[in-house]
Formats: sequence, structure tokens, C-alpha cells
Amino acid sequence: MPHALRIGGFVPFTSIDYPQHLSAVVFCQGCPWRCGYCHNQHLLTSRSTELLDWRDILKKLHQRQGLLDAVVFSGGEPTLQKSLYDAMEQVRAMGFKVGLHTAGCYPDRLKILLPLVDWVGLDIKDLPENYPALTGAGGSGNQAWDSLDILLNADIPLQVRTTMHPGMEKEQIARLCTNLSRMGVTDHSLQACR
Repeated sequence: MPHALRIGGFVPFTSIDYPQHLSAVVFCQGCPWRCGYCHNQHLLTSRSTELLDWRDILKKLHQRQGLLDAVVFSGGEPTLQKSLYDAMEQVRAMGFKVGLHTAGCYPDRLKILLPLVDWVGLDIKDLPENYPALTGAGGSGNQAWDSLDILLNADIPLQVRTTMHPGMEKEQIARLCTNLSRMGVTDHSLQACR
């Protein structure tokens, strides 16, 4: 059920979270990885006493029909939640495009969501072998890069984002950019760690 979606935050209007579209952002609570430089650390735990109600979010989105182009599901890691599919269906039924911000933690779940998604912002943190030290999770690099491969083979606009985390060397960044380019990534955004 979509009302079971665990939501840790909501931004009713933004012009920067879905390229060239006015959107709202639903921040999903919970993430399986523990990156030390995470910008949304308050969203990492799956449980929170301050969750927002999906039904209230839907009411706010109804009020913004015709004013917004899209709704972006971000996090945390939105693909962690099984009710995300139903929530995306509801948003599409309201006439909004669907954006997804993901770190690619769950490639199999990502495949299931693709028919409902119009644009993806994928967080590629580093080369696959460097992921476990960043995320605290073995195999996380393979998961993220498998998700990248899935998205490159899908007919969905994609932006790959890399936050230059503390300790990331210039040579490492260059290797990452080269590998992404060889895979066919045409929109890669490097951003400073804040």
C-alpha cells in the first residue's frame, strides 16, 4: 500500500531536482549504506518518529496539479521501499512525470520501477572496488554499477552524479570519468562534497 511509504521529508517546489522541470521532492526514509559524507544522514535509518503521511503528501500534490511538471522520489534510498511502485503509479495517474534519485542499491527493484520512471539521477560514488570502504557494505559497488548498466540499456533520460568525497584523488576521479564515458554515460555531473 502506498500509504505505507516511509517519508522523511517533502519539498513542495524545486527547479533543480529534475532537469528543466518544476517538481516536488518526496524524501524516502531509510538507506542500506552508510557513506560518511552523506548529505541526508537524518534519512539513513528506516525508522523515524517524525514521518510524514503519504496521504497528506497526495493532498498537497493535488493542489499543485497544473503548476508542477514532476514528482521526484529521493532519499535515503527510495528503492529500499516496496511501496514505492504504488506511490509512483498514483503520481503518474495525477499527470505528473516521475523522477528518481537513487544510488543503485537494488538493481532488481530498479528494473521493476523503470516503466513508471521518466528520468533518473544515479549516484555513482566511485569505481566498484572502492565502494565497500565508502558504504560499509560488501558488494555495493557491483550493485551500483549493475544499476548503471540497466539504466544505460533503458530508454530513460539519465544523469550520473558523483560527489567528490574526502580523500578522492584527481587520478581516481579521472579513471572514474573515463570508465563512465566508455560505458556510454553522456551526462555526468561532478559535485563538491558539502
